[in-house]
Amino acid sequence: MGTFVRRLTALTVIWLLATAALTYAAASRHLTPPAASTPPTTTTETAAETTMVVPDVSKQAYVFAEGTLGDAGFGWVVKGSVKGFAANLVESQSPKAGTVVVDTGNPTVTLTLSHPAGAKQTGLPQNASPVAGTALRLPGQTAKTAAKKPAKAKAASTSRSVEGVKAPAAKKPAAKKPAHRWPQNRPPAFSVTGARKEPLDEMPLTDRATMLLHWIEAHPKPTNADVKYWLYQHAWIVTGARFGWWQGAEALQTLLVVDQKAQQEWGIGAKSAEVARAALAYAQKQAK
Repeated sequence: MGTFVRRLTALTVIWLLATAALTYAAASRHLTPPAASTPPTTTTETAAETTMVVPDVSKQAYVFAEGTLGDAGFGWVVKGSVKGFAANLVESQSPKAGTVVVDTGNPTVTLTLSHPAGAKQTGLPQNASPVAGTALRLPGQTAKTAAKKPAKAKAASTSRSVEGVKAPAAKKPAAKKPAHRWPQNRPPAFSVTGARKEPLDEMPLTDRATMLLHWIEAHPKPTNADVKYWLYQHAWIVTGARFGWWQGAEALQTLLVVDQKAQQEWGIGAKSAEVARAALAYAQKQAK
């Protein structure tokens, strides 16, 4: 009798465990709603968004503003009567510097430029980034809302609220450290009042020109993106050389070889070569 009771007890335990396992599996597939006496709790979960901080390009020459925005992962577009020539200055930007935005790929920053006295307007203006900019969206703002009514861009705050749940503020990225692989001692060839000093975290003009020469040799059939890249690098070298940056004249001599390659391989580049030759004559005259 004792043996029978023990067997019956064991079978009962096994049956209970099997029932519990089946009940748990069913509940995993289809959750049973709570009892009527307990009101259901509504929880809104928002997937974590990757954010970016808009850099400050105000008062920069357009060619340098392009580099700053491109390096930070932003697209851009020029609005207004003053077009995107390299030496024009950024008068205003939208959103403002320090604004936290969602990483939508290449969030678009809108620039308004001004034309400084004496700045040359040669060649064709570049009024947008080589890679098309993407939608600008603030944290907590849906894509539909952003498209219907763009919210005012606000600078980064200490915290943000989404569906009543306080989320931690987006952290600003750490300041970019100087790339000390480039020479840090770069005495200017000459001084230009009001010109931007050469950024030491960027490659010297001679390295940039050499890099561009190797690049164009590897791109015998140009695309629209290739041409925009060449024009961007070209404008950087010319503008830096006119500002008196280190070894600017030497960089321009290499750039003329690049322009010759462009004419041979692409069938364009004559006007850019004229700009480079004029800049070389100017740099050599100022350095005397």
